[in-house]
Formats: sequence, C-alpha cells, structure tokens
Amino acid sequence: MSTLSPTMKSSAEYTGGGRRRVMGVVFLALAAAIWLLFARTTQGEMVTTFTLNPGGSQANFPNLEFITLPVLHAIAFVCALLGGYQLVRGFGTRTNAILGLVAALFIFAFLSWVASGTSLNLAGLLRATLIRAVPITLGALSGILCERAGVVNIAIEGMMLTGAMVAAIFGSLYGLWVGLLAGVLAGALLAVVHAIFSIKYKTDQIVSGTVINIFSIGMSSFISAKYLAANRQLNNPGIFPDIQIPGLAEIPFIGPILFSHNVFFFSMLLFLALLHFGLFFTRWGLRLRSVGEHPKAADTLGINVFKTRYMAVILGGMMAGFGGAYFTLGSVGRFDDVMTAGRGFIGLAAMIFGNWNPFGAFGAGLLFGFADMLAARLAILGVRVASEFLLMAPYIATMIVLAGVVGRGQAPAADGQPYEKEGH
Repeated sequence: MSTLSPTMKSSAEYTGGGRRRVMGVVFLALAAAIWLLFARTTQGEMVTTFTLNPGGSQANFPNLEFITLPVLHAIAFVCALLGGYQLVRGFGTRTNAILGLVAALFIFAFLSWVASGTSLNLAGLLRATLIRAVPITLGALSGILCERAGVVNIAIEGMMLTGAMVAAIFGSLYGLWVGLLAGVLAGALLAVVHAIFSIKYKTDQIVSGTVINIFSIGMSSFISAKYLAANRQLNNPGIFPDIQIPGLAEIPFIGPILFSHNVFFFSMLLFLALLHFGLFFTRWGLRLRSVGEHPKAADTLGINVFKTRYMAVILGGMMAGFGGAYFTLGSVGRFDDVMTAGRGFIGLAAMIFGNWNPFGAFGAGLLFGFADMLAARLAILGVRVASEFLLMAPYIATMIVLAGVVGRGQAPAADGQPYEKEGH
C-alpha cells in the first residue's frame, strides 16, 4: 500500500516522468536546431578554423581545423541520442550534468557554424568570457551575502555605479590602490543606508534599493557632467596591469586564458572560495544562513539577528563597490555615465540562476559573460544574427531555470522579510 499523498504523488510524477520527458524534448529540440539551422546552411567543403592562441600571447599553439559539416552532423546525432535515452529511460540524478553537456555541444556547434569558411579565436573568446564574467559574478556574490541573511538588495547596480565613479576620482588623485579602497568604501556607505532603512525602519526592501539606484544614477551623472568632464585629471586613473602567474601563464592554450589577468579576476576567484567555505563550513556561515532561513529560531539560540544582517548587507555593499571599481580601474580606465549597464541586475539573475550558491552564481556569470562577449565578436565577423537575440539567450535560460526545468531554485525562507523582535 502506497504511503504517498495525492500532492506528494503529483510532485513525484513531475520530478520523475514529467521532468524526464521535458528534458528529453529539450535535448531533441537542440539536436533539431543544429540540423536545421546550422548543418543545412553549411556547404560540404567548408572548413572551420579555431585559433588557440589569445591575442597578445607569445605561445604558438597549432590551430584546430576540421571540415564543418560532418562535425555538425555528429554533434546533432549525439544530442538526439541523448534526448532519446532521456525520453525512454532518463538519466536520473545526472540529468542536469547531461543538460550541461548538451548545451556545451550546442554552443560548440554554433561556433563551428559561425567560423565555417573563416577562423575564430577560440582562446581569445574563452579569455574574454572570463573577463566579462568578473563584474557579474561580483554582483552575484554581493546578492548572496545579503539574501543569505534575509535582506533583498536590488541596489547592487547603484552601489557598483557609485563605486566605479568614486574609484575613478580617488584613483586619479591618489593612485589605483587608494581608488580601489575608496570604491569599496563607497559601496559600504550605500549599504549602510540600505541596511538602516531595511533592518531598523523595516522599509520595503525593494523600495529602499530602488531609491538607492535612482540616487546613484542621478548623482554620478551630475558629478560626471559638472566636474569630471571639465577636469580630465579627475577621470584618468589608469588600470591595474595583468599579473602573470610564473610557470602557469606559459602553459599552452590554458595559461594565457586562466593565469594572466589583473587583480580583479584573481580576487574574484579568492572571494568565491572564501565565501563558499565561509557560508557552508564555518560557524559564521551557519549563523548567517540561519538568520536568513529562520530568524526567530536563530534569535532564540542567542544569535543577534539585527547585527548579523547589518554585517551581511555591509559586506555585500563592499563586494558591490569592488565590482564597480572593476569598470574604471580594471577595464576602461575612466568613468562614463551609467557604465555598469545593468550588470548589478544581471548579477542578481546570476545569483538566482546559481541557486544562491557562490560557484553556481559564477557558472551563471560565465553564461551571461559569454553571451555578452559573443554578441560583440559576431558583429565584428559580420554574422547575420541580430545581437539582440544573442543577448536574450541567457535571460531565456534564466527563465527556464526559474520555471523549474533545470531544478527548483530555493531562496532563503526569510528572504525579504523584516524581523520584529518579540517584546519590542
């Protein structure tokens, strides 16, 4: 006799047969897209050439060359085979891993089609993807710090924009490292404002974050037009040079991609490891997560809910300020109006995509960074694919994730809920 209730049975059916069929259809649809969109428009004699040396690299790694059409047929066949098996038997707990494999095969097929009859610098493309993922990942880490403690922070965009402007000004006057510190402190200052409104006065956290974003855009645009445009010496900080990791940077292909970046990239990797370890393997992380999941129970156990949330939001603001400084001190070397271009909001999407997990958010940041970079590269190659469609791809993937196809995301239970201490 079954012990499952009707509701539990329905849930089990969805996660079992229902999801298995949906994922099988997705795999088959991608296989069909490769055949119909790529293989049918490729002539049999076309050759794809992938350059495996990033621009500026001294390495002389041989190019990867192959006849395009057979490779496209082979990739489509593999995706169709995986889709058929998924429909009939299912991959069980390995379904998400297979989805990642199929997605990677589809992207490789797309790039092979794009480069058919010409060449594409694959190593440079991968390096640019990592670089463009840096501010998105830092924005996502800022969101994780705040929301794991139960505070929604949509002000990351404003914090990053303010951090970028302050970093440019102080970097121009006193040097890059002072500018970096000033950008971090600027993000922390706005985080204090958000924390006071959200935690002490229990203002709607969305409203508080929106006000900070509007203020940051207006304030930075005013200062830029009034002072920076008229005083060029206030907006010329330069950028941090690339750091070559001895020995590793000389490794063919992967060396220039992974081990030759500026301080922001390596700091991002360090923050990823520290935040993951801190959240899931330390008492500090357990207390922070308990405040975001069940603040009343945490308070009963003697954890100061308000202090923990203040700390988390301020740390998140510092992370956002650091991410903002990337734009002026790590990428462009000057401040321009609204130069963050929504990266803070994209970071929030990456946070949700990554299920409030640092490394999951990094993976999502790579996806967004890849789409962002690919749109620019394909425009240079003259590929007749509208860049708007490429920029939509990660957002569509995000909606698929939120719809539960990849897996049910689970936000902290008390996320966005002000805490009222009993007896006050």
